[in-house]
Amino acid sequence: MVNKPSKADKKIAYDAKLCQLLDDYSQILIAAADNVGSTQLQNIRRGLRGDSVVLMGKNTMMKRSVRIHSEKTGNKTFLNLIPLLQGNVGLIFTKGDLKEVSEEVAKYKVGAPARVGLVAPIDVVVPPGNTGLDPSQTSFFQVLNIPTKINKGTVEIITPVELIKKGEKLGIRPFSYGLVVLSVYDNGSVFSPGVLDLTEDDLIGKFATGVTMVASLSLAIAYPTLAAAPHMFINAYKNVLSVAVATEYSYPQAEEVKEFLKDPSKFAVAAAPVAAAAAPGGAPAAAKEEEKKEEPAEESDDDMGFGLFD
Repeated sequence: MVNKPSKADKKIAYDAKLCQLLDDYSQILIAAADNVGSTQLQNIRRGLRGDSVVLMGKNTMMKRSVRIHSEKTGNKTFLNLIPLLQGNVGLIFTKGDLKEVSEEVAKYKVGAPARVGLVAPIDVVVPPGNTGLDPSQTSFFQVLNIPTKINKGTVEIITPVELIKKGEKLGIRPFSYGLVVLSVYDNGSVFSPGVLDLTEDDLIGKFATGVTMVASLSLAIAYPTLAAAPHMFINAYKNVLSVAVATEYSYPQAEEVKEFLKDPSKFAVAAAPVAAAAAPGGAPAAAKEEEKKEEPAEESDDDMGFGLFD
């Protein structure tokens, strides 16, 4: 007869397993496991097999094991897990890509009927379509103000309807349950799973926003930083140029500005070639057209001249 392990033996084995996982894995997903059945959990474990391990357990036991292991190893970063162990949660230890593992976990959601006492996680809508019920059930839908029609001897719902009661009678399973990632632990750092959805463009945009804020602050308090240096140089040059324009002090670049200020028409002349080049079908194009038109005329004169001398 095989002796079953006692509760104390199970606790010791669980503690050893959790501590070993903490040593072997530096990435952990903390996931809510409300309404997740044992069969569904087995499927999730099977789907993650290879580079991930799912560990469930009582929060008090997990907290105790994490705290003791942190003291033994001197690794205080493990303590960051303790505040996350709230409610019905499980730990997914992984060496794979966090985003891919999170997406894999999300695949294992199963439909479930609404039960008394459960909080609806989503809006429940009865989709249009055939119910499979015979026409004698039409009165039931009329009481619920659900528009229907008879199609091929069965009741068919015409438009989507928000379901409030008796969804089970219509044969639908409105809710879906599975492991939902709440937090991510990565080498001691804890962050929201929303971070996993950030793309390179998002990161570049946030970095650019940060640089802009640093530059603005630096300019406001006149404190030089790498981000503000280009703006400071430009502003300094503008100040020097303003002094040169307002006084007798001058330098080559300022001379050109002074000339433009004395005679704005020079600026118009200087800008004309640029504008002409930029404008489609502008002066250069017109000049080429005139040349093309003049060439046949010149050939005609030559021909006429040769004819006269001959």
